[in-house]
Amino acid sequence: MNKESRLLRIGVLGCGPIAQFAHFDACRKARNAELYAICDVAEDLLARMSAIHEPRTTYRSFEQMLADPQVEAVIVATSDQYHVPLCMQAIAAGKHVLVEKPLGVSIEECVELQRLVQSSRLVLQVGHNRRFDPGIAFAKRFLDEEVGQRMGFKYWYYDSTYRYTMTDNLQPLPVTSGKIRRPEGNPKQDKRRYFMLTHGSHLVDSARFLGGEIDAVRARLLERFGAYCWFVDVDFADGSLGHLDLTIAVRGDFEEGFQIYGENGSVTGKVFLPWFHKASVVECFSVKDRQFRRPLGEDAYSYKRQIEGFADSILRGAPQQGGGVDDGVAAMRAMVAIACSVDAGAKVRLADVTGGL
Repeated sequence: MNKESRLLRIGVLGCGPIAQFAHFDACRKARNAELYAICDVAEDLLARMSAIHEPRTTYRSFEQMLADPQVEAVIVATSDQYHVPLCMQAIAAGKHVLVEKPLGVSIEECVELQRLVQSSRLVLQVGHNRRFDPGIAFAKRFLDEEVGQRMGFKYWYYDSTYRYTMTDNLQPLPVTSGKIRRPEGNPKQDKRRYFMLTHGSHLVDSARFLGGEIDAVRARLLERFGAYCWFVDVDFADGSLGHLDLTIAVRGDFEEGFQIYGENGSVTGKVFLPWFHKASVVECFSVKDRQFRRPLGEDAYSYKRQIEGFADSILRGAPQQGGGVDDGVAAMRAMVAIACSVDAGAKVRLADVTGGL
């Protein structure tokens, strides 16, 4: 593992599952970043994570970590309901931020954060790690450079009844604590809301990343035998048509993929769970030479790659590869619009929606 001479000093807020499964290890392995600090209110959990991952320092208070001048950036790896207030606190303290998806839980709070970020000189990146899958990145470049006008777009995301049989074997055993801070109530009890924020946020960001801005949606939802199925017709801003399919949980294998076709070619992709660290299988067909192109063999640790992209933006001024605050707001608008369309039984423009999930 070759580290660069200048490392971004990162503090991770939250020692819960996503930090344990992804962010701690990704910071340690990133070529241009350092796991400098860990912060959590649960002292027992903090001690365990510190012993395993060996940061330079630990904090039980976010305010104390933000006051440390050696901390240049923070990862907000907490419950969704805390994302925006904690991001605003970090930006106000002059720290760059990588926040887990979704950006927030309402359009209004996300817009408020957007204004704060835009008035600063700081980087805020939303953890839509699919953008750092090398197969999806290859598809994005091909679409931008060769396909020309786009016509049709399909993207599907099927979580599986049997997914945890796979992921439990891939991920480390999570360490828990009775002292962790939880949001009021039980956010996971409202399944529509929880599934859209957890899985739908990936779906709509990937749709925007590969298909462009979304103008309007017409969504339907069917609930049967404890499963949820959203079919969403999409009007893209460039005039192309799209269809999104979110099913939680399918009685079969986990499946995520896309198909896009346009003037000068087409793209198909099969996306794997990020815990496999396996690049999407992507095939791009070009009319120009009547050849299929398929990338192979690239580093596919997307959580590490998103840390590296985040650090490059801060340390080198590189263009931001990951989704920024504008993308986080747009994803929030798309999810709210889908929910509003289900309730209204009609097409809904993203520019017209307010509120949250």
